[in-house]
Amino acid sequence: FDAGAFIPPSGVYIIAHGSANPVITMSADPTFAGNHGEYHSYLSNGDDGYALVHGDQNNYTVLDWLGDWNGDPGSGWSVAGVSNGTRDHTLVRKCSVSQGNISWTASAGTNTMDSEWEVLPNNTWSNLGSHTSPCAPVSGCTDSTALNYDPVATIDDGSCLYCVYGCTDTNAVNYNV
Repeated sequence: FDAGAFIPPSGVYIIAHGSANPVITMSADPTFAGNHGEYHSYLSNGDDGYALVHGDQNNYTVLDWLGDWNGDPGSGWSVAGVSNGTRDHTLVRKCSVSQGNISWTASAGTNTMDSEWEVLPNNTWSNLGSHTSPCAPVSGCTDSTALNYDPVATIDDGSCLYCVYGCTDTNAVNYNV
């Protein structure tokens, strides 16, 4: 980046390969490594690690990872349980993630629940240039003892249903409405 370049809090910076689809290059921040008007020509094929760092090449602190610098993983890294998830997929940070993670292993996770990433089909650009955080509220039943408990619900909407034991025969003495 040019001297003094920064990404503001909650901001995004899009790096694009010059041959990327125009949907991407039109949204990209074209100033990279001092090459005004040029795009980053060394983008990954899915098996190169990238880090967001603060500092310079001699003295830096890693703020976030996509992959790592600890060797070639083959075709790509697994993400959220998807083999080669960094290759020929679109990765989007989950809305619950509000800061970088210096552990790529923890960030990638082993399944959709413990990963910080959503692995979408290749060429999914609906999130290009944005990161939604915090997550939008999800209405549903938040009581884990209810029959219709929704583990992704964040706001209880009063729809919880419970099992009621008893006699359902309206002619019986012990009928339970």
